[in-house]
Amino acid sequence: MKGLWKGGLTIATFGAVSFFIGAAWAHPPFCICKMIDATMVGCEGGFADGTGVPGVRLDVVRYDETIILQTSFGTDSTVSFRKPDGEFYLLFDAGPGQSFDVDYKDIQ
Repeated sequence: MKGLWKGGLTIATFGAVSFFIGAAWAHPPFCICKMIDATMVGCEGGFADGTGVPGVRLDVVRYDETIILQTSFGTDSTVSFRKPDGEFYLLFDAGPGQSFDVDYKDIQ
């Protein structure tokens, strides 16, 4: 009986952990960036459930991994910055498993 309870607890614990991991992935983040004018980029970030991302970090990074600018989303979940010369990408980092990049070619 003792072994059965231990196994039952393990299955229940695994099920609870799986539920919370699934819930974390249920609302993936997004970051949409557009040219405001010829020199400025504007980005809006959030999660698929409509939650904003105030304070979430956004880095502007060169292809050689040099960070050009470290910034974060404002209270309205937007951020703007001067477009750097050359090739770069934006690194959106909302936490473990919640980061991705936006290449400069995808900013229109």
